[in-house]
Amino acid sequence: MTDILVVTGLSGAGRSQAANDLEDLGWFVVDNLPVVLIDKVVELSGEAGGEIVKLCLVVGNARHQTAILEAVRSLREQGHSVRILFLEASTRELVRRYEATRRKHPMSDGLMGLEEVIESERIAINGVKAFADLVIDTTGLTVHNLRNQLVHLFGPENPGDALQVSVMSFGFKHGVPIDADMILDVRFLPNPHWDENLRPFSGLDQSVKEFVLGQDLSDEFLERIDGLIGLILPAYMQEGRSYFTIGIGCTGGRHRSVAMVEEVAKRLTAAGYHPRVTHRDINA
Repeated sequence: MTDILVVTGLSGAGRSQAANDLEDLGWFVVDNLPVVLIDKVVELSGEAGGEIVKLCLVVGNARHQTAILEAVRSLREQGHSVRILFLEASTRELVRRYEATRRKHPMSDGLMGLEEVIESERIAINGVKAFADLVIDTTGLTVHNLRNQLVHLFGPENPGDALQVSVMSFGFKHGVPIDADMILDVRFLPNPHWDENLRPFSGLDQSVKEFVLGQDLSDEFLERIDGLIGLILPAYMQEGRSYFTIGIGCTGGRHRSVAMVEEVAKRLTAAGYHPRVTHRDINA
């Protein structure tokens, strides 16, 4: 059965932000979903051939949320694992957010002031809050704080899965990749290009790997990369980043950088990450 998370709560309390964060964590998110469509969406997710195992349903404002409890009961009776996450914030904080963004509250009818509208919505969905499995007050939370809580509660068991790490080899003579978060230059290492026996091969071939990784400088360089990775990647996850790309370059992007990328990818895997490897210029 599908693992279902229903995100509810006050307008302006962070439902959309939570939806974005949960999508980054691997949940299939359906935002602003009318309650009458929940059964159909869950039915379709079950027909997706096992592709959707974590389904997040973000329910709209109070007009949609008042019927959520009966829908949840029905899903649980069908054998689904269903949790309700309720997001709230103080009225003062919600007023501040709406004034900062100049957005109109979805329940505003032009007859009540903003504080009255917020309190009216709070009362209308109080029963949903009482039924919720988890309530998060976002009053004092930054977007990073909220993401960290969601990662802890609903993220993958392996923290490395929360950050998609890519490692790319490239040649400086073909240009530096513009999407890399970190650039490492290995042109200080002896170049296999000048060895006629190695020139036809690439850093994917064992003879070139042994040549590049057999240098004393390579050992020290890799040790320092291990330390840098151990420092930076957890910090990036703490800041809510979902992607991190490491670019390793040599002159042509065929020998040294390729061998180094392969080795760095092995070390990332051993550290619990699942790196995506690209050799941009290996055939250039």
